[in-house]
Amino acid sequence: MKEIGISETLRELEEQLLSNSVRTNPAAVSTLLAEEFREFGSSGRIFSKPEILHELQHESPAQISIQEFHVSLLSDKIALVTYRSIKRQPGSQPIESLRSSLWIFRDARWQMHFHQGTKASTKASTNASILP
Repeated sequence: MKEIGISETLRELEEQLLSNSVRTNPAAVSTLLAEEFREFGSSGRIFSKPEILHELQHESPAQISIQEFHVSLLSDKIALVTYRSIKRQPGSQPIESLRSSLWIFRDARWQMHFHQGTKASTKASTNASILP
């Protein structure tokens, strides 16, 4: 697999999962998530696949965009995706989050195995290192 093609594919899949039309469609979301999917939400809660499918049905519509998208191939069938999202809802301030997803290629398709969202208080460069 070529890394450029994988990056474009995974960005498209992430954008699908952020779109209101997919988020409110349990069958569409279910196809994109692995059965063993887990999410560490920005709320501090941990979600399984059935729990996230249920939660998305009760979510208010929002426009969510992606910035600073990056893919790191961990193997030919495992990829780590990181990016910054900006969630906009009418009458509310935008909410920025740092997001990471672990994608696995199996059965001829990519599925999200793990996702984490962390609220970002300020726009800091993703190139900054926390190591001394």
